[in-house]
Amino acid sequence: MLAIRLSALGDVAMTVPALYSFARQNPNVDVTVLTTPFFARLFIDAPANISVMPVDLKKDYHGFAGLCRLARRLRKMNFDYVADLHDVLRSRFIGLWLALTGSKLATVDKNRRERRRLLSHKATESRRFTDRYCDVFRALGFNVNLDFKTIFEQKLPSCPLTLPDKSIGIAPFARYVNKAYPVDMVKQLVEMLTDRGYHIYLFGGGKEEKKALAEVAAGNPKVMSLAGVYPLEDELAVMARLDLMISMDSANQHLASLVGTKVLSIWGSTTPACGFMGYNQPSASACVAGLNCQPCTIAGSNECPAGTNYECLRALHPEIIVKKAVKLLGDE
Repeated sequence: MLAIRLSALGDVAMTVPALYSFARQNPNVDVTVLTTPFFARLFIDAPANISVMPVDLKKDYHGFAGLCRLARRLRKMNFDYVADLHDVLRSRFIGLWLALTGSKLATVDKNRRERRRLLSHKATESRRFTDRYCDVFRALGFNVNLDFKTIFEQKLPSCPLTLPDKSIGIAPFARYVNKAYPVDMVKQLVEMLTDRGYHIYLFGGGKEEKKALAEVAAGNPKVMSLAGVYPLEDELAVMARLDLMISMDSANQHLASLVGTKVLSIWGSTTPACGFMGYNQPSASACVAGLNCQPCTIAGSNECPAGTNYECLRALHPEIIVKKAVKLLGDE
């Protein structure tokens, strides 16, 4: 079987529970996961019948000609089944190419119409994507039930840090502005948590995020920014040892979920109803303002369509987040 998921980090992370569960329950099926070199690093301690095929679409298979070369390469591998877990132009092209040469194809149902109905408040909830990925395997004729727990199920890897008790991770940023917690509120949140005796580890990526998190951590011995400090594998090892991860609707909530860490998720323009809640995270661990204009986007944007200056985020005062974190940790 060929399983295709080419982007993005959080979305690839959401495929892991479905892929690992399927592979363990169907050991006679060899699964090749087609993804990018960076995302391939997520498949830690994978079942023996999973292999990862990293492809660089920008360098080695750029453009339409490159996509044709990739499809020809895949055709020679004689896949019986193709699980398109992405449903974008590239994956559709590859899936159709292989289907025309005899492979049985199934594609994830993103149910875009239903998700658009969420924005007009004509629908109340969309299924979680981890479940949708399992539906693809079922459409190919296989049984699968989600029983994944953590990518570190075999053993916990070594960690570059020794984390003290009461350690919390905070990942306040996201790809889009209307899914990121305001920096001034991040500072308040960190101060309130450290005043309660918690040790804080800040996660993020990119030059601007690294700079902002360094400023948040400055002068507080109980706060450490990990932005740009460790490779992905080490960050996952740190996340696995946290008591709690506080994250936006971003890749970090899915990474923390992959290592079995409890996540308090904060939602702005999107809500858990959009289907992107972290794997195995209960709905009660989500923080949502519940404004009439939510959700206003499915994946996020860099504007506030309602013109409220991101009230969906600013309504979630640090006190609210702290109270919920304390409750989830059982420290009330």
